[in-house]
Amino acid sequence: MSEMPEGAAVLTAAEPRGRIRRTLWRLGQATRECFSFLLMLASLSFGVARDAVRPATWRRTVRFEFRRALHQAIAGGLSATLVTAILIGLAMVSQALYWLGVAGQRDLLGSILVTVLVRELAPLLVGLILLGRSGMVMISEIGALQIGGQVRSLEAQGLDPFQLLLLPRVCALATASFTLGVIFVLTALVTGYIAGSLLGAVQVSLLSFLNRVLLAMSAADFVVVPGKMVSIGFLVALTASLTGFAAKPRDDVTRLLPIGFTRGVVTILLTSIVLSLAV
Repeated sequence: MSEMPEGAAVLTAAEPRGRIRRTLWRLGQATRECFSFLLMLASLSFGVARDAVRPATWRRTVRFEFRRALHQAIAGGLSATLVTAILIGLAMVSQALYWLGVAGQRDLLGSILVTVLVRELAPLLVGLILLGRSGMVMISEIGALQIGGQVRSLEAQGLDPFQLLLLPRVCALATASFTLGVIFVLTALVTGYIAGSLLGAVQVSLLSFLNRVLLAMSAADFVVVPGKMVSIGFLVALTASLTGFAAKPRDDVTRLLPIGFTRGVVTILLTSIVLSLAV
C-alpha cells in the first residue's frame, strides 16, 4: 500500500516570539512545505509510473474510476478545446497563411506553425483547460474526502487511496491531455486553412497544407510533443490530487482551490519550458 500525505497528521509548532525569529520561522516553514511538496510529487510520479504498467493494479474499481475520470476530462474539456482551437486558427494560422503569402515566404509556413502551434500553444492551452475543467474538480473531490475523514476510512477498510483515487485520475488526465491536444492542433489547422481560403491566401489543397506541416516536424517532435502533452496532463492531475490529499481537518475546500490552481499553472509552465528545451 502506498503512503499518502496525511493532512490531519501534520503538527504545526507554535510561532516563536520576536519579529526576526517569526520572520525566519515563517520563511523556513514555507521553504520546507515547498520542498516537501516537490519531493512528494516526485515520489508519487514514480509510484504511478511503476504501478500503471502492472496488470494487477487495474482491478474493476480502478478501471471504473479511470473511465469516469477520462469521460469527465474529455467531455468536460472538449467544447473549451474546440472553441479555443477555432480562435487560434482564426487569429494565428489564417494570419500566418495570409502574411507569409504576401511576403512570398510560404516555404516557412510549416516550420512556423510547428514551432508556435504544435510545440508550444497546443500543450500549454490544453493543460490550462484541463486544470480548470478537471483539476479543480479533483481538488474538490479529494479535498472533501480528506477533510471529512473518508480517506482514513478507506485505509481502515484495507483499500489503498493511492490506487483507488490517485492513480486512475492521473492516468485519465494524461490520456485526455494527449487526446485533446491532437484535437486542438487539427481543429486549429483546419480552421486556419478555411479562413485563409476565404481570404484568398491558400493556393494548395487541405491535404497538401497538412502534409506541409507534417513534413516540417523533426524526428524529435514526434517524441517530445506527445511527451509534453502526456506529461502536462499527468502532472496537472498529480498536483491537483496531492493538493487535495494534503488538506487538514480544519481546511475548507475553497481555500484549496487557489492553491491548487497556482501550483497547476506553475507546473504546466515549467513542464512546457523544460521539454521545449529538449527539441
